[in-house]
Amino acid sequence: MREWQVKRRERTRHLIELGGLVTKAGLVDLTDDDRATLYGAFLTVADRLRGEERSNALALWQRKGKRAFEAEQKVPTPDSVA
Repeated sequence: MREWQVKRRERTRHLIELGGLVTKAGLVDLTDDDRATLYGAFLTVADRLRGEERSNALALWQRKGKRAFEAEQKVPTPDSVA
């Protein structure tokens, strides 16, 4: 496979994973899939990350995200409940 094809597939996979996080966070449903609203929310986050509170915001969001991932792993699936 050519190098550009590999890079394109890696980029596509990365974008799909990011979209999955948007969906997983419930943002698609909460905004009725309004792209302008989602984009505005992302711009607000980006502004905060450019500001003085960058390190605090990153630390808070990272902790919250890690806890959410960990909680997801602890939730039993229908197949594991027997």
